[in-house]
Order: sequence, then C-alpha cells, then structure tokens
Amino acid sequence: MIQILAFIGFTALVAIISYYKTRNTKESTSDGYFLGGRSLTAGVIAGSLLLTNLSTEQIVGLNGSAYSSGLSVMVWETLAAIAMVATALFLLPRYLKDGLTTVPGFLAKRFDVTTKTLTSGLFLTGYVVVLLPIILYSGSLAISGMFDVPKLLGVTHTQSIWICVWGIGIIGSIYAVFGGLKAVAVSDSINAIGLLIGGILIPIFGLMLIGDGSILDGLSTLTSENPEKFKSMGSETDPVPFHTIFTGMMLVQLFYWGTNQQIIQRALGAKNLKEGQKGLLLASFIKILGPIIVVLPGLIAFHVFQDNLETADSAYPMLVKKVLPTAWVGFFAAVLFGAILSSFNSVLNSSVTLFGIDIYKQHINKNADQKTVVKYGKLFGIALAIASMFVAPLIANAGSLFDYLQEINGIYSIPILTIIVVGYLTKRVPAIAAKVGLVSGCLLYIISQFIMQPYFINKALAAAKASGITDEAALKLVKVGAYPHFLDVMAILFVLNAAIMLIIGKIKPRKTDYVQKYTQQVDITPWKYAVQAGVIICLMVIGVYYYFA
Repeated sequence: MIQILAFIGFTALVAIISYYKTRNTKESTSDGYFLGGRSLTAGVIAGSLLLTNLSTEQIVGLNGSAYSSGLSVMVWETLAAIAMVATALFLLPRYLKDGLTTVPGFLAKRFDVTTKTLTSGLFLTGYVVVLLPIILYSGSLAISGMFDVPKLLGVTHTQSIWICVWGIGIIGSIYAVFGGLKAVAVSDSINAIGLLIGGILIPIFGLMLIGDGSILDGLSTLTSENPEKFKSMGSETDPVPFHTIFTGMMLVQLFYWGTNQQIIQRALGAKNLKEGQKGLLLASFIKILGPIIVVLPGLIAFHVFQDNLETADSAYPMLVKKVLPTAWVGFFAAVLFGAILSSFNSVLNSSVTLFGIDIYKQHINKNADQKTVVKYGKLFGIALAIASMFVAPLIANAGSLFDYLQEINGIYSIPILTIIVVGYLTKRVPAIAAKVGLVSGCLLYIISQFIMQPYFINKALAAAKASGITDEAALKLVKVGAYPHFLDVMAILFVLNAAIMLIIGKIKPRKTDYVQKYTQQVDITPWKYAVQAGVIICLMVIGVYYYFA
C-alpha cells in the first residue's frame, strides 16, 4: 500500500506543478500551444530533452546490452553529447533565425512545400507506425511487472497490459494534447530530477551490495574481476563496433538530436538563442554521465547474476528487484512512469504539431486562424492516441521490435538528414534534388536492409553450416563480414544521397541563391561561452573513451 501511495503522490505532484506553471500560457495560439509560447528556459529545455530521450526501452535495453557486451554500448549516450554540441552551435541558430515551429518548415523555405509535406509525412509515419505503440506496450510491461498488476487486480496478464496501456495513454494524452508543449516540458523537467535520483540510486545500491556496504570497494571489485566488460571500444561482434562511431553512428546522433521533431521542438521553444544553447549544452554535459544510469547497472547485474539470467533484458529489472529497498519501489515506479509518459506525450505532441502546421494549415484549410489550427491539431492527437492505445496491446513481441527500431528508423532518418544538411550548406541545389534525395534514400535503404542483407546473410549461413559447424557458431561467423553493419550502410547512403543532390544542383541549379532571412521571432544573440563549453564537452567525451580504451 505504501508503494502505491508513493507512486500516486509523486505522479500527482508532477501534474499539479505542471498545471501551476502552465496555467497562464496562451494555448490557443500556435506558438503558445506548439512551442510553449517561445518561453522555455535552459533548465526546462535540458530536463525535457533528457527525459524525452530516456524511456523504459532504453533504460532496460541498454543495460541489457551492457550485461551482454560491456561498456562499449555507452556510445549511444556519450556520442550524443557531441551531436548536441553540433546542434547548439550550427543548427539551432539557423532554426531560431527562421522562427521555425517544425523542422520541415525550413524545407518549405529552402526547397518547396512538397518537400516539406513529404518530410512531415515520413516523420508522422515513423511516429505512428512504430514509436507510439511500442512505447505504450513496453511501458505497460514495466509498470504491470513492478506492481504485479495481475495479482493486485485479479486479472490476467493480457488484461493487465490493456489496463496499463489505457492508463498511460490517457494521462499522456492529457499532457500532450490538452497541455501543449509547455506542459510536456515542465512535467519532463520534474520527472528528470526524479529519474536522475532514482536512476543513480540503483548502481549505488548495487555497488554497495558488491562491496559489502562500500561503494568504492564495490567499484574496485567490479572492475578488477570483470576487466573484459570495461572496454570502451566495441569489437566487430559487439552491437556497436568501434569503427561505426566514425561512419553512421554520428549521423544517427545528428539526426536524432538535431533534426528529429520530437527532440528539437524543445529547443525551438526557447525564449532566445542563449537559453536554447545553454539548455542543449547542459543536457549534453549530463549525457556524458548517462552511462551511470543506462550502462553501469547492466555491468553490476553481470557481476551479481553472471550468466544465470534467462534474457539480457531482464538484467535491469532483476537488479532493481534485488537491491532497491521496499520503501523506494513506489517512488522509482513513479519515476519510470514519468519516463514512459515523457516518451509517449513527446512523440504525440510532435505529431500534433506536424499535422497542424504542415498538413492541416498547408493543405486542408489554408485560411485557418491559429485557434482553428490548434483545435484540429488536438483532434488529430486524440484520434492518434486512441488508435495507438488499441494497437499497443496487440504487439506480440515488443522486445524484438525495439531491437530493430534503430535500423528501421534509417529508412527516413538518413534521407531527411541529408536534405537538411545539403539545404543549409548550399545555395543553388534545387527542390527537385531534395525530392529525389528523399525518395532514393528511402528506396535504397529498404533494398539494402530488407532485400540484399537477408539474401547475403542466408547465403553465408548456408555455406557456414555446410562446413559442419554448429548453428550457433555459424551465426557468429556470418555476423561479421557477410554484410556491412547497418550504421555503415547509413554512412554510404548519406554520401551517395548528398552526391546525387549536388550533381542535380550542378546540372539544374536554382535560378537565384537561397538567402536565409531573420524573422525576429526571438533574440538570436548566442551565448558568449557556447563555443568554449562545446569544446570542453567534446574533450570530455574523448577523455572518457581514452580512459577506458
């Protein structure tokens, strides 16, 4: 009962503070609803960025990867810091100068409306088909398991998932659809504090368990007895080989932190460039410490449980169950609930924004005033939320779907990143080049990963088995060399797409140079220490890799 009261109490506290902080924001205007009135400060931006990124899939999934492969999976956290620095120094000043509400809005100015609409459609497809149902389903699994909902309510496992899905979905929808970006961002910031506290407590209690009450002794024992797990550079058989850091990994990070609407929308709502840059750089600094929450517990779990767990993904839940005092369970469940809500309502709010600004206003009702745009954006959000709540419980194997999430996202992430980068770095590349880049990028990636890759892997697998080795050995053998890593494929296609666009620009250039105009929506005076802070953060990332190499 204490656990449930703690859970309800913390969740209610977040809701009350969010309402108090946002009650004066004019949600009937586009800027008020979609960008929090362009009033977000550095702390709110940083907290919202971090919690939007962190979710149950990532906390459980990355720790599971660390349990299996070691420290090398920290690249998903540490390299993000460099991408956020690049966004703060290069992309954000240009976004705010344009007064953008959505990233595709730039493409309408640089290329044409069709390019913007195609890009918004790609974003919405990725959000609707994959992200929202998986977030709801995996989050419901976590909450149902932590509170043992089937036993608590006397229902079956399937029924408990339906209950949790609709509970998370309804609460998340209230924040995202009715509260707008500012309600999402404020609630994220509060939950981020709880997540940092709760997330850090897990490895602390874990190290105390290993070190018989001493954190330092626990850390010393962990590193000395498991040296193979503390190597920053992944081997070719690891989930992220070290060489991919210099190929597709950096591109994935740049897309996610610099062009992905669900993430960058927080920075677009900054009250000025100075606050936006400080928010991004603060979040990037904290990102370097991210492995303490999403990697170190997996390493501790390996030491505690060795190879006795049924699946790697059970490493984090099992460690939490073993080390967390009973009195803390309700608080920690509330924090995880906040992380689930954050991921759900952030994607939903971004979907509402993309639909309202780039679809409804642009193509359905061009004469709509701001209040009407917000109204129909909300209706779209409600329909989207309900649809995802019906679909989520039907997902039979969310784990495998999430494993392929990064790979599937490559279908649209690299083409979108390519046209944005080429758009900003060139002045004469025409709109037709952007359209060709989008279509060719999507098609080539689909052909590569879903036609060619299975063909070559199956062919190599058959040859390996014919040599008389076991199935397990054959799988390990074809994992390396049979086909390029999907991050390498992304890098190849990025270069190829950019080359195609540049060639088209050479053959049939725009008649006039593209010149970006200052809309004066917000002050774009940069933070005077932005470059110095960015350099320090990049050096810290390099230092971490060098220390653990």
